[in-house]
Amino acid sequence: MPLYVELVNWTDQGVREAKDSVRRADAFIAAAERMGCKVHQLLWTMGTYDIVAITEAPNDQTISALALGVAKLGNVRTLTMRAYTKAEMEKIAQAIP
Repeated sequence: MPLYVELVNWTDQGVREAKDSVRRADAFIAAAERMGCKVHQLLWTMGTYDIVAITEAPNDQTISALALGVAKLGNVRTLTMRAYTKAEMEKIAQAIP
């Protein structure tokens, strides 16, 4: 399954409810699993982004639906990027004309 990196920022609402962040993360992981995704890593970070998630999903549509489902709750905004493993990048590099 494809890998995705999600860069997450808390909204004002999310900051006000920061003490519930771990509980919300558990809910995110459960929702991801129900959608056929696997959250490999969830990290709280300092700097430009508040959370970084590494998630495996069946396809772009599923990860998009997961991100939108989380965003509609109002606690976070996400930036989702497709990520490639070394083996995938080797195949991409071989296809470069």
